[in-house]
Amino acid sequence: MSLWYNFWGHLRTILHHKNLVRHYCFRAGLYKQGIMHDWSKYSPVEFINSVRNFQGGKKSPNFGEKATKGYSSSWLHHKGRNRHHFEYWIDFTLNPDEGLQGMPMPTRYVLEMFCDRIAASKNYNRKNYDDSFPLAYYEKNKSHYILHKDTKELLERLLHMLADEGEDKTFAYIRKNIDWKHSPKW
Repeated sequence: MSLWYNFWGHLRTILHHKNLVRHYCFRAGLYKQGIMHDWSKYSPVEFINSVRNFQGGKKSPNFGEKATKGYSSSWLHHKGRNRHHFEYWIDFTLNPDEGLQGMPMPTRYVLEMFCDRIAASKNYNRKNYDDSFPLAYYEKNKSHYILHKDTKELLERLLHMLADEGEDKTFAYIRKNIDWKHSPKW
């Protein structure tokens, strides 16, 4: 594939993803986060590396960069600047013997992460998508996730609700029952 094809393909993919996340964040009442979601994807380190490693819109370019370099500078940059990624919230405990652990995420970012997971599943699965996909992806990878117990509980509750009851009931539940406005903004 040509670099020109990769440029336009990657741009289309991230614009589609951002539109989906904005839609879901708005449904959850997270208007500012819906608009500001993933702006770092336009930074040179993320955008240029993602164009070079574009996977045809079927898979994240981070995988291509990792295959080539052994790591993804795009991903390292991205997760360090976007609070809706649980990896942003991993830190050493006060007791050095305990190593790394997931810190509690403010509710607003757990909800944005939930919206991001739906959008990513829709973006990479397009016509094959159904509401069980975000949960299936989470279940497949959760053994290596470092999440705070409260973050994990909320994310899993929403993913299961989405898979079992669908988008409308899940977002109605979020709007009615989850108080994200009083969690820390950081």
